[in-house]
Amino acid sequence: MKISSINPPPLVSANVTKVEAQPQTSFPVLPAKAALFSRPAWIGIAICGVILCLLPILNLSFPDGHVLHISSYTVALIAKFMCYAMAALALDLVWGYAGILSLGHGVFFALGGYAHGMYLMRAIGRDGVYQSNLPDFMVFLDWKTYPWFWSLTDNFWYCMALVVLVPGVLAFVFGYFAFRSRIKGVYFSIITQAMTFAFMLLFFRNNTGFGGNNGFTDFKRILGYSITAPSTKAVLFLITFLFLLSTLVLCRWIVNSRLGRVLQAVRDSESRLMFIGYNPLWFKLFVWTLSAVLCGIAGALYVPQIGIINPSEMSPANSIEMVIWAAVGGRGSLIGPIVGAFTVNGLKSWLTGAFPELWLYALGLIFILVTLFMPQGMVGVATKLKQKFSASKESA
Repeated sequence: MKISSINPPPLVSANVTKVEAQPQTSFPVLPAKAALFSRPAWIGIAICGVILCLLPILNLSFPDGHVLHISSYTVALIAKFMCYAMAALALDLVWGYAGILSLGHGVFFALGGYAHGMYLMRAIGRDGVYQSNLPDFMVFLDWKTYPWFWSLTDNFWYCMALVVLVPGVLAFVFGYFAFRSRIKGVYFSIITQAMTFAFMLLFFRNNTGFGGNNGFTDFKRILGYSITAPSTKAVLFLITFLFLLSTLVLCRWIVNSRLGRVLQAVRDSESRLMFIGYNPLWFKLFVWTLSAVLCGIAGALYVPQIGIINPSEMSPANSIEMVIWAAVGGRGSLIGPIVGAFTVNGLKSWLTGAFPELWLYALGLIFILVTLFMPQGMVGVATKLKQKFSASKESA
């Protein structure tokens, strides 16, 4: 029986546009390299960056009561939003571009925070309530010596290495076995949520050496500087902004590269990608591990500015909120999760103060409305409005 050969349709990414035939020349015609951002986007990023950088400067330059003074509370609040935006951006890299929905990114955020919190607790020295060389929670729980995993944590750079390695190694091991077993979709989301819940229960135990229910708090200094000093807060704010901007540029570069096109192919048709000879395992594992590391760095930046890290940061609800930030802003856009993190947390700060009993209902309503009427998020709506305006302007 004669069997005709069937050629599979070519793998097409969402960002691939139709290319017209080029005339034959003696040299091959290469496509132009895509810019990281358009000129208007760079201008918008620059304007937002200048505004953000002015906040700690105005806080330090003008006294309380001055019309230009920005309160320390506002500076700390915006810094927290930037940490959340960085975590949402890391989630969007795996969800929006590789199609991997994680409901457990809260554990990576918290592990980065705990790794930095270890150093901050050691830096307290004998200035704690019990004036002991051990942290207050260890004295209270009758610990006599530091546990083995606290070794060398009085060194700042060693703890910074832990910020990267602990979430990265956990993500690599977890991702390797999950992706090798071809676990994906809702099943992968469920086991990531189970992972973060298991870690939360582990860290809540008093005998694990992580402070139990209270976690790490009452920090005094960082690198010898008072952690509550306005100048220290301003430096931490600016460092957080630089990391957020660097993460955005890095993610955009990855998305525009060949790796990014493969990741989008994984999202759109993983089986077809395997058919043409790619092994999705290592691509998924790379972006999953990178996302966890970026989330851990966000957690490490969060801790000294907020002043506490405890197991509640690992709660499944926190991981679900990250998904909501990305969805509200517009997943698969990179800018969208940042917008979503600022918008949702801004509403949360206002509603929890004005109507604290209504916040959870409002959060659920926001997610439902976005899913039904704004599937591409706020950035998607803005893009559609821009296209309609441009079309009406051309037709006029």
